[in-house]
Parts: sequence; structure tokens; C-alpha cells
Amino acid sequence: MGIRKRCIILSLVIFASCGGNKTPIGTNLASSTLTIKEIIKIHKAASPGFKTLAARANLVFEDEKTTQHITVSLRMEKDKIIWIKASMLGITLAKAMITPDRVRYYEKLSGTYFDGDFALISHWLGADLDFKKAQDILLGQSIFQLNTSDYNSIVAQNKYKVQPRLQPQNFIHSLLLNPDNFKVAFANLSQPDNGRMFTVSYADHQKIDGAFYPSAFTINTSENDSKTRIELSYKKIDINVDIQFPFNIPDGYDEIRLN
Repeated sequence: MGIRKRCIILSLVIFASCGGNKTPIGTNLASSTLTIKEIIKIHKAASPGFKTLAARANLVFEDEKTTQHITVSLRMEKDKIIWIKASMLGITLAKAMITPDRVRYYEKLSGTYFDGDFALISHWLGADLDFKKAQDILLGQSIFQLNTSDYNSIVAQNKYKVQPRLQPQNFIHSLLLNPDNFKVAFANLSQPDNGRMFTVSYADHQKIDGAFYPSAFTINTSENDSKTRIELSYKKIDINVDIQFPFNIPDGYDEIRLN
């Protein structure tokens, strides 16, 4: 399967997911004495608590060959189900249904579908991807398993920079946390041995029902000479509303195999 097709599928998986917040506001980094333990604890507490979420967003997908502007409808039951519909000019292009152990997707224009688990996609990516990581990207939370024994922090760019005490050889990563809400401002991951790079940068976060959600973010990925840029901006987010998750792969579609 081509790089472009893979990236479209990946963008739908990643953008599939987007309690009260008790984080300190307006932290003065110049006088801050927060330890890495406190930073990690506050960041984890900043994850929004909700049961269901319904959102509409604009998505721009760009690679070396094309630029596409797509409207995305998103429905979630937190930690359980992610439902996505991608459309253009009111015409449905693709749908996806994601659960912690299953990824299902179909694209109408090509008449293709995928039905499998995250292990297959992770094998193609060369990095571990699961439901929680996909969800955390849209929440503005760390996709890395932060702990006090393996990570430390410094002040950089007027933000908290969290990184491993000892960087893994082929999994070099770090993230910047906003001092006002402890959401991720920027995260990067590189795998030099495989020629891969992944970054995600967030715009301002919006406060909804006492918790912070990203208003927009940009993902840049590269693999050797292939580059992809994905921008997503939310138009509307509704929390704890009644939603359904209709999904059925049409008959006659060809299966996508990620070799």
C-alpha cells in the first residue's frame, strides 16, 4: 500500500479522539520549584474527564503530491469507542470505528476497507501505537509513559521541558508543557535508525466545563524523503451529549493489508 494511503488511514486513527481540572494557573517559571514528580502529577490531572464527546473539525492533509481539506465529525465514549466520519463538500469520504483492541475503517472513493488491530499499524509505523496514545494526542496529553525515575525536567522556551534522563538509542523524544494549564505545547519523537520523525504542536487550549481541550494542532511526520503535514482545528466540541455510533463496512469492498 502506498505512503499516501497509509498516512490518510493513520490521520483518521490519530484524529479519532480528542474530572474537573485542578491545575495551577499562571505558574511563574522563574520562581517555580516544581519537581518532576509534581509536574507529571499535575499533567496527568489535566486530562479532561467526560463520558461522551461530539465534535466537528476542519482537517488539512498535505503531502508531496496533494493538499486536501476535509471536514471531520467525531464522536467518542471516552476510553471505549471512537467514531469518525470524514467528508468533503457534504460527501462522505471515509468512516472509522476504533476501540481499544480493534481498528475498522473504510474509504468510499476507493472501495477499500481495513479491519484489524493496532499491532498491525504499529508494525508498519515501527513504533507502538494504541487506543490510549491516539486519544491522548487529541487531549493534549503526553503519549509517553511518564514516570519520575526515568524522566527529568528543565525550563525551556518558558515552558517545562520533560525528557528521559537517558535517551533511548532509537526512540529520542521530549515534550514541552504549558505552565498555565500543564497541557502539551509540543512533542517530538525521532527514530534515526529508521529515518522517521514525528512532531505535534498545539495552539491555544480552550476551556470547556472546567477542563482544557486543544483548539487546534499540527502533526508533522517524515520517513526518509516522504513528508506529511496534518492540521486539525475544532469548530465545535460538545461534552456529555447523547450519541450513537453507526458503522457498517459495505459489501464488495477490497481489504487493505498493511504489509
